[in-house]
Amino acid sequence: MSKNHSKELPLFWALLPVLLLMLLLTYNVRAIYHDDATSGANQFALLLMGFVAALIGFRNKIPFSAMLESVYKNIKTTSGAILILLFVGSLAGTWLISGIIPTMIYYGLQILNPTVFLGVAVVISSIISLVTGSSWGTTATIGIALIGIGRGLGIPDGMVAGAVISGAYFGDKISPMSDTTNLAAAMAKIDLFKHIRYMLYTTAPSISITIIIFVVLGFFQETHGELHNLEIMDGITQTFTINAWLLLVPLAVIILIIKKVEPLMALLIGTLLGGVAAVIFQPEVLKSIVGVDTLHYNDAYKAVMNAIVGEVNITTENATLNKLFSSGGMAGMLNTVWLILSAMVFGGIMEAIGALRSISNALLRMAKGDFGVFASTTVTCIFFNGTVSDQYLAIVVPGKMYSEAFKDKGLAPENLSRTLEDSGTVTSVLFPWNTGGAYNAKVLTVDTATYLPFAFFNLISPLMTLLYAGLKIRIRRLSKK
Repeated sequence: MSKNHSKELPLFWALLPVLLLMLLLTYNVRAIYHDDATSGANQFALLLMGFVAALIGFRNKIPFSAMLESVYKNIKTTSGAILILLFVGSLAGTWLISGIIPTMIYYGLQILNPTVFLGVAVVISSIISLVTGSSWGTTATIGIALIGIGRGLGIPDGMVAGAVISGAYFGDKISPMSDTTNLAAAMAKIDLFKHIRYMLYTTAPSISITIIIFVVLGFFQETHGELHNLEIMDGITQTFTINAWLLLVPLAVIILIIKKVEPLMALLIGTLLGGVAAVIFQPEVLKSIVGVDTLHYNDAYKAVMNAIVGEVNITTENATLNKLFSSGGMAGMLNTVWLILSAMVFGGIMEAIGALRSISNALLRMAKGDFGVFASTTVTCIFFNGTVSDQYLAIVVPGKMYSEAFKDKGLAPENLSRTLEDSGTVTSVLFPWNTGGAYNAKVLTVDTATYLPFAFFNLISPLMTLLYAGLKIRIRRLSKK
């Protein structure tokens, strides 16, 4: 948190920018721009409310230099996420033109039963994320393919994205290789595997309920018939050369992530392998991209580079496939980068003027009894995800704030680490301007508001931790010496 430059900011002034931001964002989405709100309107809303917060800071004698320093620190924490976003855009482009994504969709339509598809999507995403320790890596690889398969089966995008995100964040939450899992354990100063074992008490019921809900939804979901699937598969084979060898590329990326290779390096290697595969397996596709009859070296290079950096649309005779076979490359991620930077400006100024500290202290003063501490921590984590817009800060800051409060109540530190994960890690994806929400919406090409009602695991997890606290289930206390 920022240093105190003056007396604590009154709660009214601390809440004012947040309330105005919520009103403006809601107006942008519901009344004016709808799904296109993140193309600029929401970014400006965040910057405008950052200006309002700065005016409140001037009123409270906060130096402008302190606000800029806080903004700089916030933006610095997201530099890795921004680079990952750009490389995910490049990977999606080469995996499209190389036929990797079409191949995964083709085989998926043959293998997966529409009735159980949603439940299977949760399980597959859970396994990949658990093994890799990365929710972002999961959605950028198998998640993209599952979205394509779901569209081919006629299942709504929101449901499929909700299933993918639920599974991805389950694995990310309990994997010993996950950065958030290690971070939450470190903030509570407990052993990593002790933290994971204790999390299972709330996580296992949450993911079980999630899978059951998706299985039930699958039975009531109207899907396209077998003829439609055959038409889609025919459309794929008419445009791309389908070859099982192409699946070695995503497999290689998953292995690299498992081996703890830096995500940026893994994504870069995946992008380059996709480009090589495109030249080997899809020369006709490359010809269509650059508009030539004979593919020369320069033409192949230009087609691959176009897919990496810009928009590529591969046209077929099937309207469903035309929606699937498009990619924005790195350029397609720029609106999301803009959104993240704007959110960091707002969050940084709010932190510098003491608004976040004031709101958190008010919550802590209202905490009564054991449940009050759990509830305050949960609300604070979600609040930080919605204001600071970064899941790491939503774990670190509440972890520091409430560490002593848990001790004072005689609660073991694993209660804190579990609550940080149940409410900090998983809810980042529910806010369109948070790095998690912005990233997944762009990668899965599904608006946050569309998948939010179906991100059951992410919605259930904070409620589960409050239920356990309220009913005093599995609440471990400090041993008395």
